[in-house]
Amino acid sequence: MEATHRPVISSTGLFTPSESISNEELVESFNKYVELFNAENADAIAAGGVEALAPSSVEFIEKASGIKARNVMVKDPILDPETMSPRWEERGNDELSILAEIGVKAARQALERAGRRPENVDAVLCAASNMQRPYPAMAIEIQQALGIDGFAFDMNVACSSATFGIQTAADYIRAGNAKSVLVVSPEITSGHLNWRDRDSHFIFGDVATAVLVEDAAIAPPDHWDILGTRLKTVFSNNIRNNFGFLNRAHPETSNAADKLFVQEGRKVFKEVVPMVAQMIVDEAERLSIDPRGLRRLWLHQANTGMNRLIAHRVLGHEASEDESPTVLDTYGNTSSAGSIIAFHLHSEDLAEGDTGLICSFGAGYSAGTVFVRKTAA
Repeated sequence: MEATHRPVISSTGLFTPSESISNEELVESFNKYVELFNAENADAIAAGGVEALAPSSVEFIEKASGIKARNVMVKDPILDPETMSPRWEERGNDELSILAEIGVKAARQALERAGRRPENVDAVLCAASNMQRPYPAMAIEIQQALGIDGFAFDMNVACSSATFGIQTAADYIRAGNAKSVLVVSPEITSGHLNWRDRDSHFIFGDVATAVLVEDAAIAPPDHWDILGTRLKTVFSNNIRNNFGFLNRAHPETSNAADKLFVQEGRKVFKEVVPMVAQMIVDEAERLSIDPRGLRRLWLHQANTGMNRLIAHRVLGHEASEDESPTVLDTYGNTSSAGSIIAFHLHSEDLAEGDTGLICSFGAGYSAGTVFVRKTAA
């Protein structure tokens, strides 16, 4: 009889940049840019050829998103009204890439928390929204930096990259093709954000997470059983980023606004909330889990209003901070890393037998659910 391989989450890791931008700092910078733009284009604005820019405010940002601050790899260039974009020294091909660097830091923490050494790991998946380059794969660079003998590859499903990575890793475990897989999500989202767009300049922050998925047979005593996973994609243009190396074929449009993050926020809200809530309920039913009995929801950190409505539809009541913790206020939207940060920071207090849900949703549309149960020694 063939052995049964059961995937679990052994540990997680988190890297948080040291620099943070408050809403107050962001608004001050943005409004200076608005003043400069309107002054430089005063004649065109008066003639009706150019639309004047409107200032932002702390109240507007917090009402629209619930975000109060965000961590970034570099702060000063973003706040400079003449730049308003991250900048750092370009690294040579023989140096560790900045995306790989932060991914390695999160991965090392996950390995340390599980009592693992790199030689214990069979594979690395770099699952993130914003890859630094097409190839060589960021995952292979992270693999090399950690000293892992095995295989690695990149995957991008926007904000659901981490949950898609967890299911992929779990499938490798179930099939017996690996015993230990690192899912690493380095997200330098400040690079794809249009810091000059009033409707979105406050959304994103930088971070890196790592999830160690292993066969239960080798997992540490304290771990999370993966009860089931479900993935879903539906094509939509309501969240889009058109940047890519093929843009070089059209250099005259290389600075167009849609080469950065753009979204139709109201449409996203209206379409994603019911889709994700129903997906969670349906998957819970398939797994014979009462969704109203879930101890905790670790939801994607994109918008407090979306999380509140999704949690309400799943639990049947307004969720408390204990039932659906928020990291959005201090981290901002960190794309695929958001739900993993929430899980990393707000899971150790759960008791053996408690059941929870890691859930992501974002561009694509893409959505992923990972139902887990706490197991302790």
